[in-house]
Amino acid sequence: MAALRDRIVQLRREGKSRRQIKELLGPMSNSTLDDALRGEPPPEWTRRARAKDSLRERARELRTQGLDYEKIAGALGVSKSSVSLWVRDLPIPSRLSYEECRRRAAEGAHRYWAAERPVRAAARAATCAAAAAQIGPLTDREILMAGAIAYWCEGGKTKPYQRSDRVIFTNSDPGLIRFFLRFLDVTGTPRTSLGFRVYIHESADVAAAQRFWLDVTGAGNDQFATPALKRHNPKTRRKNVGEAYHGCLRIDVRRSSDLYRGLRAGRWRSWPTPDVGIVRRRAPSLLPGKDSNLR
Repeated sequence: MAALRDRIVQLRREGKSRRQIKELLGPMSNSTLDDALRGEPPPEWTRRARAKDSLRERARELRTQGLDYEKIAGALGVSKSSVSLWVRDLPIPSRLSYEECRRRAAEGAHRYWAAERPVRAAARAATCAAAAAQIGPLTDREILMAGAIAYWCEGGKTKPYQRSDRVIFTNSDPGLIRFFLRFLDVTGTPRTSLGFRVYIHESADVAAAQRFWLDVTGAGNDQFATPALKRHNPKTRRKNVGEAYHGCLRIDVRRSSDLYRGLRAGRWRSWPTPDVGIVRRRAPSLLPGKDSNLR
């Protein structure tokens, strides 16, 4: 066997290929030839340029940077089995630290939402526009009904232990505030009968919040009372912070006992039941039976 191996090595160094060595020495197994040629480089003329040589080198480079098979395959557009053949002789990269994993996960989430947020915002805007077009302009009667419902959801109510027949409406949504002001206009309530007060945490920008609600309501400074400040508790982890936080606005309607009693038990309650067929034709997708969330 030693003589055979020496002869195989000699032929190899003379520039013979594996096939030529077998032809000269006679039949032998591939394992015998592999053992004899271990450590002997093939002749240069047997090396052929391969289309994937550049990919192989790039794969090995990425492996030394610590990437796993899946990421290398995704980056190069090849199969994981090919990556395995190319880099299996390289040492396995050390595991990433917990902090590095967290950092990479945060970066991935940031990239995802940077692309996803505009898509979702466009979808929300399209849905809102379609709903507004489906409902169409509201009549005064519909504004009265919607305003009465909004008041009984968000407005102040009299209590058995404290009678107060007065219209008081508090909310943080500027859209709902604008709608309630429109409701009051339809009821014939003059804007001069309204008083306003901002309720906000003392740690917020109180002056900016006051200006914000002045713009929303279109009222004068003389109609706004001194803001009511809520004491800041450092132990509470609040999410309503930043430039978008404007607190809540309270609307007080002076001399509004008749309006309140009408809302409670007068003309609003005596409205006839609307024709369901008419409502269904105006907004079919907003009725129970069309949306399982409303059943």
